[in-house]
Amino acid sequence: MAVAERLHFGQAAQALHISQPPLSRAIRALEDDLGVSLFARTRRRVELTAAGTRLLEDTRRLVSQLERTVQEVRAMASGERGRLRIGFVSLADYGVLPDLLRSYKAAHPQVQLALREMLSPEQALALAAGELDFGLLLPPVSGTARLEHIVVQRERFVIALPSKHRLAAKKGKVSLRELAGEPFVTIPREIAPRLYDIGTQLAAQAGISLNVAQEAIQMQTVVSLVSSGLGAAIVPASLANLGRRGVVYRGLAERHPRLDLWLAWPRGALGGAARDFVTFARRLAP
Repeated sequence: MAVAERLHFGQAAQALHISQPPLSRAIRALEDDLGVSLFARTRRRVELTAAGTRLLEDTRRLVSQLERTVQEVRAMASGERGRLRIGFVSLADYGVLPDLLRSYKAAHPQVQLALREMLSPEQALALAAGELDFGLLLPPVSGTARLEHIVVQRERFVIALPSKHRLAAKKGKVSLRELAGEPFVTIPREIAPRLYDIGTQLAAQAGISLNVAQEAIQMQTVVSLVSSGLGAAIVPASLANLGRRGVVYRGLAERHPRLDLWLAWPRGALGGAARDFVTFARRLAP
């Protein structure tokens, strides 16, 4: 490019901060490798051949692309650009996820976020297979030893009741004892064992057993079934943000543990965009 743009070996060598003989030898070697003449040389002038003109066009394009690629790689390393693949359970969508995405995207507008709503076991498999960069999931999940995580949401529980339920108009908290024998809607244990176990343990402490009438694999479906009058449900408090008609939420009278939501990622070094995502998540952590 230096020789072709100046059509003068001496000026090109000066611009490249080398002497002219090595430059002349390099051009000659390039022509030998290609099997074509790139320059027509006389004692008075240097001109590009047709092959040289064609090569110059593509060389400029390739150098320009290389410069853009270098800038993009540097931007990725600094966290300014990149692509993050994020799995999430529906519970996160009613709690920490909107604020996390909003704050991160405002600071990193060039980073693409590919979001997938997935069950926690599916996220664990996808993280292990390298198909996700992050998962917002409910522990426990398989492969925990291969993951790093932080707690980004810590949930108390409430009782979701059909709006026409006899206890819907009650002020204050509701005890599970008041729901003895009534139908409940739950998530299957294999989908969210911690969530399921807390519900059954609370029922046992209250001296009742859960009469499970319906199961659903998504939290919003559980609430939808409650709104249809198919039963009550013990749900994380953030589900009240769903705003489903036909459902009321009442505090749970029994003392109970909290439900943790993890931001998890494969153990190992994080790139710039991913490292900054964890930083923003830590700021929102309870």
